[in-house]
Amino acid sequence: MSNSVHLFSKSSLCQDEGKYLLKDPLRLNSKGSELYTQDRVFTFNTVEINVQPSVKVKNGAPMSIICHADISKSADFQLKHNFTIFKDGKLVFMTVSDKDDARYEVPLARSSDTGEYECTVEAGGKTKSSNSLHVWVTGMTKPILTAEKKEVLEGEVVKLRCELPEEVPPLYFYFRKIKMNSTPKEKYVFEAYKNYSEVEFSVEEGDNILQFDCFGKRHVQREFDSSEHSNKTLVTVREPFIKPTLSVRPSRNITEGDRIQLECSTVVARMRDIEIILQKNKTILNSVRDEKVLKYSAVATLEDSGEYLCKVEQGRASKSTKVNVVVSELFPKPTLAASMNKLDENRELTLSCSISGFQKANFSVLRRNSNGDVLLETSRNLTMRVSVNDTGSYICKAEVKGIVKESKPVRINVYAPVSKPTLSVVSGLPEVVLGKPLQLICRSARGTPPITFKFYKGNVIKETVINDTYATFLDENVGQNDKKGYKCDARNNHSSGVKTSNILNVTVVVPIKNASLGSIPYGEVEEGSETAFLCSVKEGSWPIHFRIFRKADRDVLVFEQSEHADRVMWRKSTMSRQDTGTYYCMASNRANVDVKSHPITINVILASWQKGVIVAFVLILIAGAVTLALWWFLCKKKKAKGPSMEMSGPALATNSTSEKLTRQHNDGDYYSGPDLESAEVEYTEVEVSTLDPHKAPVQKGTETVYSEIRKANNGCVIARWESINAVENP
Repeated sequence: MSNSVHLFSKSSLCQDEGKYLLKDPLRLNSKGSELYTQDRVFTFNTVEINVQPSVKVKNGAPMSIICHADISKSADFQLKHNFTIFKDGKLVFMTVSDKDDARYEVPLARSSDTGEYECTVEAGGKTKSSNSLHVWVTGMTKPILTAEKKEVLEGEVVKLRCELPEEVPPLYFYFRKIKMNSTPKEKYVFEAYKNYSEVEFSVEEGDNILQFDCFGKRHVQREFDSSEHSNKTLVTVREPFIKPTLSVRPSRNITEGDRIQLECSTVVARMRDIEIILQKNKTILNSVRDEKVLKYSAVATLEDSGEYLCKVEQGRASKSTKVNVVVSELFPKPTLAASMNKLDENRELTLSCSISGFQKANFSVLRRNSNGDVLLETSRNLTMRVSVNDTGSYICKAEVKGIVKESKPVRINVYAPVSKPTLSVVSGLPEVVLGKPLQLICRSARGTPPITFKFYKGNVIKETVINDTYATFLDENVGQNDKKGYKCDARNNHSSGVKTSNILNVTVVVPIKNASLGSIPYGEVEEGSETAFLCSVKEGSWPIHFRIFRKADRDVLVFEQSEHADRVMWRKSTMSRQDTGTYYCMASNRANVDVKSHPITINVILASWQKGVIVAFVLILIAGAVTLALWWFLCKKKKAKGPSMEMSGPALATNSTSEKLTRQHNDGDYYSGPDLESAEVEYTEVEVSTLDPHKAPVQKGTETVYSEIRKANNGCVIARWESINAVENP
């Protein structure tokens, strides 16, 4: 039952449709002494989370995660709190309480409890969360190690399992194999999703009693946390067979030619899959399977000295024994001597084979060949007349008591003399363009290599080359006035000495420079006259190929000629109007460089006689016009005289008409009375080119004559002439 009684005052009741509704409840406290108004208002100030005893907790120790809500209320009233605690975003604890605190108790903290903790409080429809808090549980639980077998054979494996039952992956597992008086062997495994791991250790030769343990690690905020080591597990090892015995007969120190015998044996617990192998310097000499003894025999040589290894294998188990054998030399290696190592062809060569301090042996002389040595003589000495084909390596062999030894090879070189060398230009022709390098080649048709070639420019040695049959020389400094010839000589190890080539003279081709084009006459040329074109170059080797072009839509070749000179003249006897245009010339020689001149312009004009014809024609026209004007004037005068005789009018009119005619005549106009304005008018313009008396090509005289012809109504013709003279300079 509640300790309060709710009363309602009139002021707290509202009438609505005849009913009273609760507006403000009043509470009487438990003593009944006070009546007050309750407003249930609250707010969250903070929500905090902390851990006890500290944020670093030792593994196995108790730990408390405390969530505290700081709330302000408008009055003292009870409020239910929903506490929720999260670790790394996952719910780990939840409770409902009317207190301001909630505790999440962890009686035994483990490393899996390490993480980011956060608290959320919900009350009266309001929610607030704390900041996150990192809790680190230091240390890890002790791992548990188990072995699949407690007793194994050499060559087998031991399978181990290490478990951290109270830890949460990812985890690192470390396994150790511990053997007496040796450093433990360690293996590590990363497990991302399991709290245990398994590994295998092989049991090797010499392993008797083995101990194994393990420990774990985990990664916490860029640091590693380690567990203590697990319990040690003991594993006993048994031998599947004993270490083998290797014996040598007659002894470990023997002489070449004696027979050596080796025997390897062992004792096995189980015969199945056992193998015995005999080795020398990693080379297998013999092997047997499923047997206890291996035997090997051979005639001893110096090469048989060394370390012998007997190995017994069964499964993964392996044991071995070593012995050292010394074989003494019966006789030293023979020596092959040659009368000469380098000699001319057709000379005599003697090869002699000998053994220092030892005479009784079977000797033979051989020549080395890629397909097998070739036997030449079965005695100590060999004499022969050599050719170039006898060049090669020679050896001799000596045999005593079945032991055969071979001498070091001797190199014999037989030389044929070099032939007279030939010197030529690599490009073919004995010439070079000025500024370009000159490459020469010197050859000897025969002669045993290596051959030494020397190149000379004049009498100066420029380069020495050693090659088989030819050599090349590059002269990068060829001058325009170089007159020195080239030669080369060749020699090899033949006694005949040096052979010298003929002298090679090389022509230096100078490229064309600065082509130019001119003409006589220059600029304007009369039609039908002759014109001379001159194309020349400043420098260049002869012959020079000249070409003259006239520019058009496509340039037209009008002249082409090769000359042993620095210029060429082209005479065109008859020029026409079609020859008007721009001309240029191109010159080239064996340097294969085309040089182009600046262009010139030729304008073909009328000839003098053509101008004369035009002038004569114009003068004829003028004379005709004057005659016509005079005829008109006479007609007019005759016509005027007739009426004056017949008319009886006053003389003033006649005088007036005469005055008008006189004034207008002085102005240069000729017309027929008052109907002149309605006359038909024709204009003629004639251009006359006036020839300079001294035929100066730069002056141009022009006379323009205008004629005006009027035809009156009465049929008379009136003409007006005006002449304009002008001189135009081109």
